[in-house]
Amino acid sequence: MEINLDGKVALVTGGSRGIGRAIAKRLAEAGAAVAINYVRQATRANEVATAIREAGGRALTIRANVADPADLEAMFSVLRAEFGRLDILISNAASGVLRPAMELTHRHWQWTMDINAGTLIPLSQQAVAMMPDGGSIVAVSSLGAIRAIPNYTAVGASKAALESIVRHLALELGPRGIRVNAISAGVVDTDALKHFPNRQDLIDAAGRRTPAGRLVEPTDVADAVLFLVSPLALMVMGHTLLVDGGYSIMG
Repeated sequence: MEINLDGKVALVTGGSRGIGRAIAKRLAEAGAAVAINYVRQATRANEVATAIREAGGRALTIRANVADPADLEAMFSVLRAEFGRLDILISNAASGVLRPAMELTHRHWQWTMDINAGTLIPLSQQAVAMMPDGGSIVAVSSLGAIRAIPNYTAVGASKAALESIVRHLALELGPRGIRVNAISAGVVDTDALKHFPNRQDLIDAAGRRTPAGRLVEPTDVADAVLFLVSPLALMVMGHTLLVDGGYSIMG
């Protein structure tokens, strides 16, 4: 069954690389006009937008730090001027401090929680104002929300908080025709994974433990996001969908 998003408008935060890049492309392939948010990766963001346009789609790039209220307001002003509406919000931008818990400072904790969990609420407040006919919000989480990973204390806690916010937003926004869900990926070898001091150990362990026999790829996550924002998932609300090739069932 083909998923058709013709006439829909999507915003993908952190859409210049990795999982965000794959999601932006997949939504565009399904027919959506896509706004690609980035902070530092202007060249990569423009590459994504160019690829979408060359394939016959509509795309623009918007530089904004989603943790900055002024940047957030400016980004949505551009969206209102360019599209006048929003149907799909993908909250993918993330950061955080990868250190043992005993080495975390208050600043490390606050930054990680703010960027990974705290931004979803102001993002959603802005997005909902542009969704009078309903829409879909998907937040990108990780297995660290439910599993212990070395050096992942702050990021894991922020992702667990993110998934809780998703459930509460789903309760609040469901009656308005806005579905809110999360997607949690297994080990994906993206630029973000390069910041892990034990990157190769994670990749090797995932390869051995994943029943599917390979690592999750960004396109696997993008396909699942496409399902969640489509009419096929109209009754999926407040759910965190695991895309990990079975990694998490191995104990």
